[in-house]
Amino acid sequence: MEQQSMVSFAVLGPLEARDAAGTPIRLRGPKHRAVLARLLMAQGRVVPIETLIDDLWEVAPPRATGAIRTFVGDLRRALEPERPPRAASGLLVTQGGGYALKATPDAVDVTRFERAVAEARRREPGGALDLLQAALSEWRGPAYADFSAEQWARAERARLAELRLGAVEARADALLALGRHAEAIPDLDAHVTDNPWREGAWHQLALALYRSGRQKDALDVVRRARERLADELGLDPGEDLARLESDILAHAPSLGAPTRPPDAASTLWAQAAESHARGAVLGERARLRSTVDLLRSLALAGGESLEAAQQQRIATIRAAEDLGDPHLTARVIGAYDVPAIWSRSDYPELAAQVVAAAERTLAALPQADTDAARARLLATIAVESRGSSSDAPRAAASEAVRIARQLDNPPLLAFALNGLFMQTFHRTGLAAERDAIGRELIPLASRHDQPAHELLGRLIRLQSRCAVGDVEGADAQARAADELADRYDSPLIGVFTTWYRALRLVLTGRPAPEVAEAYRAAAPLLDSSGMPGMHRGMLPLALLSVRIQHGRPLPEPGTTGWGPYTPWVEPLLLAEHGNPDAARAALSTLDDPPRDHLAEALWSLVARAASTVGDDAVLGRACEALAPARNELAGAQSGLLTVDPVDRARAIGRHRAPAAPRQTCGGLAQSER
Repeated sequence: MEQQSMVSFAVLGPLEARDAAGTPIRLRGPKHRAVLARLLMAQGRVVPIETLIDDLWEVAPPRATGAIRTFVGDLRRALEPERPPRAASGLLVTQGGGYALKATPDAVDVTRFERAVAEARRREPGGALDLLQAALSEWRGPAYADFSAEQWARAERARLAELRLGAVEARADALLALGRHAEAIPDLDAHVTDNPWREGAWHQLALALYRSGRQKDALDVVRRARERLADELGLDPGEDLARLESDILAHAPSLGAPTRPPDAASTLWAQAAESHARGAVLGERARLRSTVDLLRSLALAGGESLEAAQQQRIATIRAAEDLGDPHLTARVIGAYDVPAIWSRSDYPELAAQVVAAAERTLAALPQADTDAARARLLATIAVESRGSSSDAPRAAASEAVRIARQLDNPPLLAFALNGLFMQTFHRTGLAAERDAIGRELIPLASRHDQPAHELLGRLIRLQSRCAVGDVEGADAQARAADELADRYDSPLIGVFTTWYRALRLVLTGRPAPEVAEAYRAAAPLLDSSGMPGMHRGMLPLALLSVRIQHGRPLPEPGTTGWGPYTPWVEPLLLAEHGNPDAARAALSTLDDPPRDHLAEALWSLVARAASTVGDDAVLGRACEALAPARNELAGAQSGLLTVDPVDRARAIGRHRAPAAPRQTCGGLAQSER
């Protein structure tokens, strides 16, 4: 029995045997290793020779029994080199018609692992953590890693893998219980990436992030869990995971306190949200309607709250549809009248789902007594179809405005005008139309106590004044917007007004370094805005515009991340850096830019590239697209940037016709060929 304690075995990874000094024992060929692994798997029980033969060969050779005996004899000599000749083995024993490996429990890593995990369940968190750390340190890779293709190993490999996953999650539970939230995050993140079906682990990771003061990251994890469960496994999240998102938003006490506790206002919000979640007094329909009001308030807060509201909105619409009441669904969809200022969708997949639900609900509503509901659905379609090349959303916007005017319903009209604004990007040169919408929206919203839509009107007018270089008019709108935002605590407004003040430096002819620094200072506001449709690629595009305005060299192709603007930027960079053939090839397959705030800017870049490489067809296409905007600054409709040269920007801003450039396209200076 002494020899048993001298040899140790490890199968939590590739098979290993070591002597008392810890030196690896050479186990000869693969069949020898398979016999040893099979005996270790039996955990001291006898394995009949017939079983070993069946496991080692698909078709047994004529002398399989003799081969097994040879393998066993070789293993005995390797494992017990000091055993006298013809002495009985105390480790690999013959018993009946088979063999058993009589190793002591502490000599096998599997046994140590299983005992530690079982003991951890009975310990308090500190003791459990120590045991689980030691148990998980036994693993060097998948169990029985050498035998992944063997049928006889599959069940045991799967059993041990499941035990290990449970141990990882038990370790995370212990860390969370001890308040060591940040320590749990790295392993849990890797764990859910490799094992996306482990809903409990997704819950733990989100909880660890939340308690570490990382609410946005926690919400991102819940969304990622939902996407992976649906996309890869075709599963809906369980009740606990589904509820976690709203609990995080509400700072539910059940989650435990985050490292950075919410302020007093957040606490009141959390209490109200928790009361809503319990909703004992409210029926299901009333709760759905009030949920939309809650999400609307979240969206107006911007940042991570805006992103969370967008995600929750879809779930609320689906819940309403499930009840089979089109009037309720219309209310749930149409009540989310959060003003939209940017014409590129932040979440296009979600927007498409909202549009589809609105269209289904429109079809289900009876024609009578539903004008207001229909108008809200039409306005929703117009807002959420921003950037569309279809005429249908524009028709929906016009019909929504018509109904709202007919009903003399100011809040409905404000929402419908927002939809109409979103549909004024179907061609270039429509700054005047947008300015008219802003002019109507500001007093309408002000008279009827709708500050969010009044702010929308201010930003629409700010953008339209920038389009024609009217710095004084844009300044007035920016001041009014900032004052109103301070009064109603609307942090998103500062994103737009700060970026406008960087553009203002362009319109007033400030030096390039000063302008570039202003853009870099404004960029972090976009990072935390919760508006990825506006954020992605914006700073690089703004800095490119500064180079163009001041005649500076442009970046080399492939050296900067342009986000969604890449297809329309790269041809110009290729042309400017002496690669005309590649530029022509890129231009030849180029789609029209999206119909949004930056369409004029992107068309201008295309025109410059086409002019540089002599592509008359693409240049003509760009000129035709830009012709209606000949009296506007390309890109300034955004209120963020312009790609027009400084001299043209200043000329338009002084309300004079710009000097004729060497080559023109819609009033935009082009390089000489």
